[in-house]
Amino acid sequence: MTYFREGRRRSPFALLAVVVSLGLNGCAFAPGGHIGYDTDSAPIDDLVDVEPITLGLVRAEQMAGDAETGKTSSMALSNAVSPAKRQSLADGYQYHIGIGDVLSIIVYDHPELTIPAGSERPTEDSGSTVYSDGTIFYPYVGRIPVAGRTVEEVRSELQRRLATYITEPQVDVKVAGFQSQKVYVTGQIEQPGVLPITNVPMTVLDAINTAGGLNGDANWHDVVLTRGDREFHIDVYAMLQNGNLEQNRLLKDGDVLHVSDLGNQKVFVMGEVMDPVTLPMGNSRLSLTDALSEAGGMDEAQANAKGIFVIRQAPADSGKLATVYQLDARNATALVLGAQFMLQPTDIVYVTAAPLSRWNRVVNQLTPTISSVYQVTRATRDFDELRDGN
Repeated sequence: MTYFREGRRRSPFALLAVVVSLGLNGCAFAPGGHIGYDTDSAPIDDLVDVEPITLGLVRAEQMAGDAETGKTSSMALSNAVSPAKRQSLADGYQYHIGIGDVLSIIVYDHPELTIPAGSERPTEDSGSTVYSDGTIFYPYVGRIPVAGRTVEEVRSELQRRLATYITEPQVDVKVAGFQSQKVYVTGQIEQPGVLPITNVPMTVLDAINTAGGLNGDANWHDVVLTRGDREFHIDVYAMLQNGNLEQNRLLKDGDVLHVSDLGNQKVFVMGEVMDPVTLPMGNSRLSLTDALSEAGGMDEAQANAKGIFVIRQAPADSGKLATVYQLDARNATALVLGAQFMLQPTDIVYVTAAPLSRWNRVVNQLTPTISSVYQVTRATRDFDELRDGN
């Protein structure tokens, strides 16, 4: 009888095992389609490089950044925007008249030519509009081809032709309305729209400034200039912060300047921080300490101060998946290194949990299961004892 009772007291565990086994095996016979899968994945340890964040690493990255931009000091920035460099962008620039432009022509001492009457000459305000065939009409000289020519070339021809009728004519020609050539500014900008090209050269920064500047969702690191079938990717942040104005291209008729949104220009802060957050990097740079601060700092009760990691995707041609940079902040002064370690877009900042915190989580996950098994076992034992008593 004793053996029989002991066997029955063990039966709840056997019964539980049978139920679980049937439940798992029953999935194979459940109705509906399924896809077989294997959750095992290849180890990635060999595809990841781990480097500690040290003073030497920080200094090396700073030097690499300086070499890439070539100009990082305030003096370099001043030189980059000096009048001489601004003038170089305009060297050789001349506006060429186009269809739809309005020309203002003045012949001094001859007001009848400057403000002529009659219906032969089309007038718009104080000027002559360029016809669709690229010409204008002017008294005495008739039609003159002007499209594609500079103001000086038109002035010289008018003066030469009028000399047949007027002694030593003094002629002045200006573009009163710039209507023929345009640049299109689109995307994350305050006032997107169409900007006319004038006799004053317009660069990328000029167009952005005229359109009200970039808005809060703009990606300062990748502004796209489309010219015909070509695209130029421009880093506005580098131009403004580092004085690298080599990308400040002169715009031409038909150019499309598109300011994209932030997209993947973000840093992700995860793990044992007070407030996991995604931080945009549109018009600013972030250090590791900045990112931790924006996330409310580490959770002191859960975080492992030795396990502050920055996961950075490796270049496609490196054969690696990522480089992981580790900051040991058990000594809080190490956060000074974090303040000098600059993050890059798509970096993942991850703070691991302390070993004790991980153990507590395991216990918390197991507790409901243990309690359930205990309750089932106790109920079965009580039932057996009650039946045996009868």
